[in-house]
Amino acid sequence: MQTRMKWKEVDPAAYTAMSALQTYVRNSSLDKQLVQLVEVRASQINGCAFCLDMHAFEARRLGETEQRLYTLAGWREAPFFTEKERAALALTEAVTLVAGTQVPDDVYEAAARHFSEKELVELILLIVTINGWNRIVVTTRTLPLERGA
Repeated sequence: MQTRMKWKEVDPAAYTAMSALQTYVRNSSLDKQLVQLVEVRASQINGCAFCLDMHAFEARRLGETEQRLYTLAGWREAPFFTEKERAALALTEAVTLVAGTQVPDDVYEAAARHFSEKELVELILLIVTINGWNRIVVTTRTLPLERGA
């Protein structure tokens, strides 16, 4: 696979705009490990190798366990996730697949039970942001960095 375009070089202002959303997410009140779980899960759904690599690496740096990362795609059947994390992951999947889900009321209501309205705004922006990055990176075929063995 080869990179199609180095989009950051072609239009630095576009990268700056996306980075502003990322800065908002990074500075939100959401738990940093939860942020990484959401970013990894959306990236799994979207098949974004670059973001999977980046966010799994960051999750491990923040203390996330390998077991939880390995079972993240099957979080519904894995006993390692809290109810709050499950609500965030369900919302992540519904928003990521919005064309088919229309974000069902029960999914939104479960998230609303675990997050304040402000936190819900932050969570929704987090999901929107990682989906934006995924779509840009998959489209331009931005490759993951070689980290070695």
